[in-house]
Amino acid sequence: MEDMETVCFQIISNAGTARSLLIEAIREARDNNFEKVDDMFKEANQYFSEAHKIHGQLIQKEAKGESVPFSLLFMHAEDQLMSTETIKHLTTELVQIYKKLND
Repeated sequence: MEDMETVCFQIISNAGTARSLLIEAIREARDNNFEKVDDMFKEANQYFSEAHKIHGQLIQKEAKGESVPFSLLFMHAEDQLMSTETIKHLTTELVQIYKKLND
């Protein structure tokens, strides 16, 4: 595994890209562009999955008894991951609401 700073930035970058796509998907849903929403959601899921995978590797490392240094940067990376997960769930619900309103 790469140095901890690089790993943190990979989590932050992937989670941030996923979050941006999800927010844009909400805007597209508001404009009834649901095909675009589906594509954006799929792409966001890929970025989110990558961030989650990297985070999971850190958890596995610590579970094996290896040291995982804690820092403000690592805390920020985890915060970005968790907030993106929340936005992901909210996006799913908001898109469904917009679809019902469009019917």
